[in-house]
Amino acid sequence: MDKLNEVLHELGISKVKLAKYLGVSRQMIYNYLELDDINKWPKDKKVLIFNLLGVKDADEISKINVNTDYIMDVEARINTLFQLDSDNADASGSGLGKRETELLHSITSLIQEKLQDDDTNESYNTIKYLYHFMQALDSTKELKYILAYVSKAAGFTKPLVFEFDDNEQFVFESIMFSAMTLYNSGTASKTKLAESHKRFVNHIEHKIEEKLSRTVELNSAKVQALKELGYTVINEKNAAEVLEKIAEIQSRNVLN
Repeated sequence: MDKLNEVLHELGISKVKLAKYLGVSRQMIYNYLELDDINKWPKDKKVLIFNLLGVKDADEISKINVNTDYIMDVEARINTLFQLDSDNADASGSGLGKRETELLHSITSLIQEKLQDDDTNESYNTIKYLYHFMQALDSTKELKYILAYVSKAAGFTKPLVFEFDDNEQFVFESIMFSAMTLYNSGTASKTKLAESHKRFVNHIEHKIEEKLSRTVELNSAKVQALKELGYTVINEKNAAEVLEKIAEIQSRNVLN
């Protein structure tokens, strides 16, 4: 059972997704995995897990080598089994395609599982940072390269697959690998990196100051626009007019 748990962990299959695949509750999955022998599982559930892992019996589980090709094979099998759910979800009017619907379901299920198991707030903070990461995706293209690097490093994507700009992604991944190698080597001490981190802090604080400055400037322009137009607040009826006046005021300041 230790090997089975190890394989499932390396495959990245969440308890929620596994519960859905086996047709049982999430708590029942924990009960199954706590047993000392998979042969104690209900026969139908045991057959399902064997089919998912591509093995014929419990002995073959110990021989599984979780590499990129194996991960992709298992992903293909489980995604095929969930195809009907994707079809139904798309038919409900979500406006998403089949693969987008399945991806969305997988993400929300995994997030839900992590938050439910959160006893130390570590998962909450991790998901919170992930949310911030997603909010920033459109502002910095390199963030997509970070996601691709992690997917490759975790074995989910083949190393020479480039979904974005080939040259930029190649350079970024090479630099990222060098940085991670240095980090994992244990030679990157806090003392040696103190000055670099200080520059990082100063850079972030400068960006925050710029953002606050732009916010103050925008609020000032909004107040002036409302005053010039004779309004007290922005509402649905005057929003377009006020925004146009704000743009005009900002252009004046640039010209002056």
